[in-house]
Order: sequence, then structure tokens, then C-alpha cells
Amino acid sequence: MDISKFIDYTLLKATTSERDVINLCNEAKLNGFYAVCINTAYVALAKQLLENTGIKIASVIGFPLGATSTAAKVYEAKKALEDGADEIEMVMNLGFLKSRNFVLVLKDIIDVKLGIKDTPLKVILEISELSKNEIIKACSICLDAKVDVIKTSSGFSKSGATLTATKIIKKTIKDQAQIMVSGGIEDFETALKYLEAGADRIGTSKNINPVSNSIQNRNAKVYKKYLEANQIQNSLEIQYYNR
Repeated sequence: MDISKFIDYTLLKATTSERDVINLCNEAKLNGFYAVCINTAYVALAKQLLENTGIKIASVIGFPLGATSTAAKVYEAKKALEDGADEIEMVMNLGFLKSRNFVLVLKDIIDVKLGIKDTPLKVILEISELSKNEIIKACSICLDAKVDVIKTSSGFSKSGATLTATKIIKKTIKDQAQIMVSGGIEDFETALKYLEAGADRIGTSKNINPVSNSIQNRNAKVYKKYLEANQIQNSLEIQYYNR
């Protein structure tokens, strides 16, 4: 199975450099991934690198806590769109959710949705911080806000996606929105299990495309042989000089 079109190739570390973003985009082009997911500071760069490739640029706002003001999220989202983003990801305000102030949770999402108009909006639930009932309630709020994609995790919390939570989300939303899983998905087999459980998209910082893996493995073997040859050469040189 070719899973490349399900993958958002993700790089959100605070230490991400311009060279890292260039490498990310080049790998995305090589593998034909659906999208790259980056911080807003690098959207303009990614736009240049991915021009005319069909690869989407997803950008995170209010990330990773979701606790910034709604106005700040709306501004950040609009700026990301100006720079070339195709999709916006926001983290749900879990403080509002835990306070059971569901109206504020809904308003936070709706204001961003209105601000970006027809641009696809993903909302990150951060399932590791939520109970089963909270996951269900969070999903219901997302549906009320007409969210396009519900995402399990930011990758910055205690843990990432789980098959159990993915099935809970799928049962709750059915086909009214897409499900994106992220966090801890580091190989093809794991990604496939999530797709079978109902996920529509995979967010990962690992290049789990089997074609690419075979290339990487082959390169690793070549490099290993190179090291072994050098070790033999070094050993012969030491023996020569110690005579």
C-alpha cells in the first residue's frame, strides 16, 4: 500500500533551522507526501520550495498549548495564509474544556474558522490530557464548529496517538470530519494500523514511506561498508608504523 498521500511530514521543533525546512520539503517532494507541517515562521520559505508541486503546507497556530488568546490565533492564522499556508492547525484550549466552559471552546474555534474562511481547519485535541468523555465532548464541539480535521496530538505532550482514542473519535464523528493521528507513529506498520482503525491522515516526523526506507537502508549499508573498509585501512597503517 502506498501511504505517501496520507502523510503530513512534520517538523515543529523549536530548534528547526532553515536548512532543516529545506531538507523536509525536499524529502516531501521525493516521496510525494500530501503535506508538510511547519511553524508559521517558515511558511514563506516552504511556499517557495514547494511551488507547483501540489504538496500542501499546513501551519500550526497557538502552538503547542492552545492557550493564547483567540485574537492572537486569528491574526497568526491570517498571516500564515498570507505567507502561503494551505491548511491551519490549532490546539483546542484545554483549560476552557477542563473548566467545562464549552461555549468559550466553541467560540475560540469558530472565530479562527471564520477568520480563515474556506481554508481547511484542523483542531488538535491532545488526547493524552483527556478522559474518554472529554474526548467525545471535544469531538462534538469540533463538529458544531464545522472543523475539517480532528487531530489527536501535538507531539509535545505526555504521549501521542492511540488506537483506542482513534476508534473513540471515529465512533463519535463518523464521517462528518476527517481524523488525523500523530505522535509516536514511526514506522509503516504502525501507520497502517491507524488507517485501518479509521484515520484519514498521518502526521509524522519520521520518513515512514517504504520506498524511502529501502533507499535509506541501502545507503546505510553502503556507509557501513565504507566505515569497515576505513577501519581495515587504519588497522594496516597502525601495523605499518608500529613495525
